[in-house]
Amino acid sequence: MVEVNFDGLVGPTYNDGLSAGVAPSQRGGSVTNPRAAALAGLEKMRLVRSLGLVQAVLPPHPRPNLSWLRRLGFEGDAAAVLRGAASGDGMWLRLCSNPSAMWAANAATVAPSSDTRDGKVHVLPANLQHMLHRAQEAEVTHAVLSAIFRDPDRFVVHAPLPPVPQLGDEGAANTLRLQSGSRAAVHVFAWGRGSYVRTAASARFPARQTIEASQAQVRLLGLDPGQVIFPQQHPDAIDAGAPHADVLAVAHGSLLLIHEVAFREFDSVMTDLRRRVGSGLQIAVARAAELPVQDAIATSVFGSQFYGLADGRVGMLVAAEARENQASSGYLERLMSDGHVAEIRTVDLRKGLRHGGGPASLRLRVTLTEAELAAVSGRVVLDEALDAALVTWVEKHYRDRLAPEDLADPQLTREADAALDALTQILGLGSVYAFQRA
Repeated sequence: MVEVNFDGLVGPTYNDGLSAGVAPSQRGGSVTNPRAAALAGLEKMRLVRSLGLVQAVLPPHPRPNLSWLRRLGFEGDAAAVLRGAASGDGMWLRLCSNPSAMWAANAATVAPSSDTRDGKVHVLPANLQHMLHRAQEAEVTHAVLSAIFRDPDRFVVHAPLPPVPQLGDEGAANTLRLQSGSRAAVHVFAWGRGSYVRTAASARFPARQTIEASQAQVRLLGLDPGQVIFPQQHPDAIDAGAPHADVLAVAHGSLLLIHEVAFREFDSVMTDLRRRVGSGLQIAVARAAELPVQDAIATSVFGSQFYGLADGRVGMLVAAEARENQASSGYLERLMSDGHVAEIRTVDLRKGLRHGGGPASLRLRVTLTEAELAAVSGRVVLDEALDAALVTWVEKHYRDRLAPEDLADPQLTREADAALDALTQILGLGSVYAFQRA
């Protein structure tokens, strides 16, 4: 099996969007540098490739989202639509310009063929319905993933769940997969609220994932119900600014790194996992006394990526913030001293990406066989030639300065559409955007 990391490319209109309930992103309204941000993202992908992982790309989404604005009743040509959305406090323009699609970790949920009933890779794009700025992503994500995984003999790409509150689906950001030796993999589908069951609820920030959506994910992905558990995210974790399980937990093979406030009934969940996964399971629990939850969130220490070493041991790629914070750095040192991780490397994404998040936040992890990887459509797997082509594309199409007021300029939209149209030709994906089919 091959782990493929699909990173979301930073879009040509990258800006300081806001998201309620995500602690590191509580900023906005400042000037950004889309070119630097995109090149920083490519630099991170280059580093991942150098560590021996297979790296692939997902194209950005059109922003500002004119088609969405028109569905909201803004009429006229692009200039009129943008002018209307920018009127008043500009809320609609900000919501339809948010760059959140580049955080691909919750773009979809993917089940490898080894785990599914029909022996195919199943892909379920997330509806992300709870947050309006993210709910816009489902349509394009579905089109993009359908273009990439188009071989019906090997892949099944499902339509997103209906976009209703009862079926809030946050994708892979709320799932974990653990496997020890030859035993069947165990899947963890975390959720924050129940629509038809009484549960403890977060008070400060909304719980986005419903248990009903998690159950639907399992059915659609064709997973064995006996190999799945459904723990509830701890309301205190959500209120601290961790909307997704992957903010406080990350898994690789038989290794689980997790904070003790990640789930309700934490000890019971860990006992269940040990029973299901087997004696090979390694759990490295971060206690609040060692790593306060606010530090864990602020440093994105659990938003790290794993990579294999030549001797079979595991390394970690972490955000620079995780090494700069005493508590999170101490936790990382313990991982090495306990033998869970052999080495730790850092990547600093802050020069271009100012919304926080670790390196894993930018990627959708997809596990494929060699034959499945060969069947992936388009030119999306990064190699030196594609890397060079993308750098050239960014330098040609991206601005090095973008102010909030620029989002209302129809010239920016024309530039962005031209950039995305050129990108789909580079990637060989066809017409995945609505403006290409108009």
